Amino acid sequence: MITKITGHLVALHDNTLSLRIDAFEYEVLIPEFTRRHLQQQIGQQICLHTIQYLEGNPMQGRLTPRLIGFTSEVEREFFELFCSVDGVGVRKALRAMVRPVKEVATAIEEQDTKTLSSLPGIGAAMSERIIAKLRRKVPKFALMVVQKESRTADVESDVVAETYEVLRKLGHAESDARRLLDTALAAKKKYNDVQDLLQAIYQQTQK
Repeated sequence: MITKITGHLVALHDNTLSLRIDAFEYEVLIPEFTRRHLQQQIGQQICLHTIQYLEGNPMQGRLTPRLIGFTSEVEREFFELFCSVDGVGVRKALRAMVRPVKEVATAIEEQDTKTLSSLPGIGAAMSERIIAKLRRKVPKFALMVVQKESRTADVESDVVAETYEVLRKLGHAESDARRLLDTALAAKKKYNDVQDLLQAIYQQTQK
């Protein structure tokens, strides 16, 4: 199983990229949000977290090995979760993922069928099915991706996730807990543990 590859980005296409590793050049499938993230890195060395699968009909003996690439483990994990919904599958998920993981996860968590049904290949019925299966599983993805993208706070992802759970147990709504964490993480401070992060959150609410 190939889970991570590093090489030089040779070219980007609509839904694939070419990655050169020594004497070999690999074609890797990518969703649109990954393509946009990489469009300024052609010719540079990149690292992709990958999913390997066989595409085709096993009954006909026509199976082609494929790689799907993401710029982080979080994005790869979310994609696998998204594919687990009945009727989605790899190709439909690749086509649908035109928005960053954070936005899709937030839409699922907030039961925003309008946003989900606007994704390519995801209609109203499918968006309802996605929400029903994934709503309780997506909050951590929004939290982890926010931390990765902002790069403003020195804090472990486990601390962020545990703090989120504490806020929920204290009675905060999911969206409110996420908003409080986003504000604290944007303060560019170091948080050693859950207590440090909670203290910063409640200090900011008293201002």
